[in-house]
Amino acid sequence: MNIANIADLRQLAWQRLPRVLFDYIDGGAQDEVTLRANQQDFNKFTLVQHVLRDVSKRDQSVTVLGQKYDLPLILSPTGMTGLFWPNGALEAARAASDAGAGFCLSSMSTSTVEDIKKVAKQPTWFQLYVMRDRGMSRELIERAKAAGCSALVLTVDLALQGQRDRDVHNGLTIPPTLRISNLPNFATRPGWIWRYLTGPKVVPASLVKPGQNTLFTIAGYVNSQFDQSVTWKDIEWAKSIWGGSIALKGILDPEDAKAAVDHGVDALIVSNHGGRQLDGVRSAISALPYVVDAVAGRAEVLLDGGVRRGTDVLKAVALGAKACMIGRPYMYGLAANGRAGVTKALDLLRNEIDLALALTGSTSLAALDRSAIL
Repeated sequence: MNIANIADLRQLAWQRLPRVLFDYIDGGAQDEVTLRANQQDFNKFTLVQHVLRDVSKRDQSVTVLGQKYDLPLILSPTGMTGLFWPNGALEAARAASDAGAGFCLSSMSTSTVEDIKKVAKQPTWFQLYVMRDRGMSRELIERAKAAGCSALVLTVDLALQGQRDRDVHNGLTIPPTLRISNLPNFATRPGWIWRYLTGPKVVPASLVKPGQNTLFTIAGYVNSQFDQSVTWKDIEWAKSIWGGSIALKGILDPEDAKAAVDHGVDALIVSNHGGRQLDGVRSAISALPYVVDAVAGRAEVLLDGGVRRGTDVLKAVALGAKACMIGRPYMYGLAANGRAGVTKALDLLRNEIDLALALTGSTSLAALDRSAIL
């Protein structure tokens, strides 16, 4: 299959993963209204095309929180990547480093921050949910700091696990369990079965302690471990321990954005968790300009949600995002072909961004503003 775009990688991932795992990547909350809107709402914005301009030299590099990237892309924190390819987080981190993109490690990853430090060529970001066990949260922050991570990302939209109907229907557990209903589908994915059985054990490496029962459902684990009482005081607490750049992921409301800046947050990630939490909220790209206006330059803003094309990146940057985070695009690539698949996803978006710059008469992402869209 000739891979032309992220949609092709998605199709290949569907062919190579058992359905229960493909749906875990691909699905969203409840009726998936917000999931669809994240992509569709990019179509509400139209790029302005200029001609007869010298675009022979083009630059898509960006600087985010003092760190320069060759690509305006940061791989989003994604849990349990080892389910889709052995050592999935390590392979994705290697691909991001090679491509000049950023990488953010999930605290639910199957690799530890110390593992990532060994393979990443540049400082990575570390994502954290504030746990009920504050001692564990402190330990994870201190480990990320010792590993040289350049930013701490606190995900703030997961007080409870959203209901993802596909996962409920499939009876998803970690590790996956075979049932009569899904056995035929697993049997048609021998490549995945071989990699899974011969690869390292799949557990949230930073959270599971030796001897702990490691069979769990995602929703049950989240609801048992994550703290519904987290407030702005906890953000201040985490910031005091971290002592460096801190970003909040899961901001959609302008008033929340203002409050975040008032509490000393350095960057806001406009995100609805990929449409996987509260269904019916606005899309990330629709919320972006309101958040940008609310912070008025007092914090950097990134977009996470719905990016599938290079033109999506241009639109987000024109609306005020410093860069875009991508989750599903690189996960499709990882599931399709490991590190090479992630590299392919990044190459596809790099080429599309470059093409869009040239055809809009632009020479750099840094020069884009709202005059670039209608």
